This record gives sequence, structure tokens and C-alpha cells, in this order.
Amino acid sequence: MVYDTTEHYNRLAGRYDENWAHRPDYVAWMAGRTAEWLRPSPGERMMDLGSGTGLFLREMVKSAAPDTPILCVDPFQSMLDQVPDDPRYRTICASAEDVAEGKVPLPYDKLDVIACKETIHHVRDIAGTLASLARMMNPGGRILLVSLVPRLEYPIFQAALDRFEENQPNPEGMRRDMEAAGLRAELAYEEWPVTVDRDEYIELVRRQWMSVLSTFSKEEIEEGVKEIRQRYSAGSISFKDRFAFVYGVKP
Repeated sequence: MVYDTTEHYNRLAGRYDENWAHRPDYVAWMAGRTAEWLRPSPGERMMDLGSGTGLFLREMVKSAAPDTPILCVDPFQSMLDQVPDDPRYRTICASAEDVAEGKVPLPYDKLDVIACKETIHHVRDIAGTLASLARMMNPGGRILLVSLVPRLEYPIFQAALDRFEENQPNPEGMRRDMEAAGLRAELAYEEWPVTVDRDEYIELVRRQWMSVLSTFSKEEIEEGVKEIRQRYSAGSISFKDRFAFVYGVKP
């Protein structure tokens, strides 16, 4: 099942970057790892699907220029309105499917670099979308899907963990979809250690910062908060953020 996230992201847009203010090291790490996987070079034509506010493009943008800007694609204009006012970014309000199906014209005929961080789970037809994106890539072009693993270690309530797992795509399946699209594909897992204050984390849960949390009512969220308080003592909570990096290269 793919959630209708319209209300969720429009509600979060103005404060989206604040949700990561307590984890600046993570933002820098993820931005760096994305760039290291994709290895963008000056002059290459890049696109980020589900770019949101552009928060995780801080390293990739260093290889962009006003005449070859990163295409920041997101279906929510409210998120794109937060993208830095910098000519190295060009915003396009569209979904990944819209781009893959050619419903939205792009300024580039072909692409060299495509990034897609924690967005692929919102795509209904992952295999078809990847096949279309592969056709849009130049030889030697690279694509990177960054996705949370289905079973999270997050200190959220059990019903949310279960619902997330039920709806999160399988990383190995995405690797196979890339191969079926004619790409040389590989899959790797990387972790980032997280330590948060329990009560600050509860406030994030109440703000429903994850899209899966937006599928619960306010009353269900409050019941979930009670569960979190019972499971974790006040003070610091430590856990691991685990990501699948699914990488493909066009021969």
C-alpha cells in the first residue's frame, strides 16, 4: 500500500529541516555518502527524486553549476519552496512516476546522476519506474536508491513499526528491478548510530515526522506515546539507523 502523503508533507514543509536539527552529523553523513556513491562530476546532469527541501544535497550541489543545475523533483510545492535560493538548484513539482512516464518535460534529454533518498516507498510501480528511469540515463549514468530497511529499530510504538514493515519495499527486490532494467546493480547496507532524548523523540512522534505516523489518528498517536514511555526510561535512547543503498550503473 502507498500512503496518500499530501497532507503529511504540506503540514511538515515549513518546519521540515527542523526535524533534523538534532542530528546535524547525520545530515552531513548522509549527504556525503550519497555523493560518494554517485561520484558526480562538474558538468554532469543530475536529478534528485523526492528532493524535498534539498537538505541532503549539500555535497552533490558542489558539482552543479547554474548552466547544469541539480533538478530537484518533488510532488509538493510547499517542500520545494524551502529549497535554497541558489541557481545551482532547479525545482520541478512532479512525482517520480510523472517524470518516469514523461508527463513532465525536463531540461535535460539524458541524465548522468539520479538520486532517490527515502522516496521509493511512495512509488506504486517501482519496477516500471526504474525501467523508465534507466532509459533516461546516459551510458555510464548512475542511480542510487537510499531506503530504510523494512524492520526498524526506532523507539516508536509497535503498531507503527509493523505497519512500516508491511509497506516498505524489499531492498533485494529493488536490486533485481535494476538488473531487469538493464543496469549493473549492487546492494549494500550502512548504519548510523543515533542517540536521542526520549522526550524530544516523543515530540517528533507527536508531530508525525515519519509518513507512516501520519496514517494514525491523534488518539492512536497518544496511545503510542504511552507505549514509548512504558518501554523507555526518561533520558537518552540509543539505536541504529540502518539503510539499504541500491546502486545501479548503465553500461
